Amino acid sequence: MHLDRLLAILEIVAVAGRPVSVAEIHKATGLPKPTCYRLVQTLQDQGLAEAPSGDGRVIIGERLIRIALLGKSDVDVRRAAAPLLKAAAVQFNETVFLSRFRNNQVEIIHAETPDDPARAFIHPGLGVRPMHACSCSKAIAAFAEPEFQTSIIRKSLKAYTEHTKTTEDELRAEFARIAARGFADCDQEIDIGIASVAAPVSIGNIGAIFSVGAVGPIRRFGATYRIEIGQKLVDLATRVSGAIQLCNVAEV
Repeated sequence: MHLDRLLAILEIVAVAGRPVSVAEIHKATGLPKPTCYRLVQTLQDQGLAEAPSGDGRVIIGERLIRIALLGKSDVDVRRAAAPLLKAAAVQFNETVFLSRFRNNQVEIIHAETPDDPARAFIHPGLGVRPMHACSCSKAIAAFAEPEFQTSIIRKSLKAYTEHTKTTEDELRAEFARIAARGFADCDQEIDIGIASVAAPVSIGNIGAIFSVGAVGPIRRFGATYRIEIGQKLVDLATRVSGAIQLCNVAEV
């Protein structure tokens, strides 16, 4: 019964899509007000609900969002993000892709290509990418805990091309640069002639567990263009984060 009541309150908060007061929960559930206060406090203590404004009104908590997100399949995430990625691919006239961090590695899980039939584009492929040499991985690593960055740096780092950064000083400087400007780039670090840019997708207080990127030939992806598209990807990342979180809350 206790669990049923907690779940009922979470359902009310999730459906509302806005901060909900204890008075509203009392009215919706018919439970005594003291009971509502106690149950809401229990949810807050466990991180399942939060009162961000400090006025007692609650929203779904970060812990519950994390639980929902960890259980969400790639299919669900792609469904939420694909329309935004496709629109960006058409706008940029370049391939745009989505990556996901899990099991201490980053995988590209989806890509959208431009519609222009006369445009030559590059598909990044799907699957795991090196943490030290791909923009999608570096965009996530740069915003991770210092301990995780150190674990990357201290591994045996493969030099895919002459441009791959493989020393501690290079990578620490790279992570600092990415954190300062908000996006990462890869200048022929995996394949000669190919460059990419990526921005982290942060989910509330959980952090950057996704990234969105764009990839193309170096003849188009010069330094100036990478900065320009990187700034656009930062905005796209914010919108993708919102789409993923909205999907999570709707399904909680």
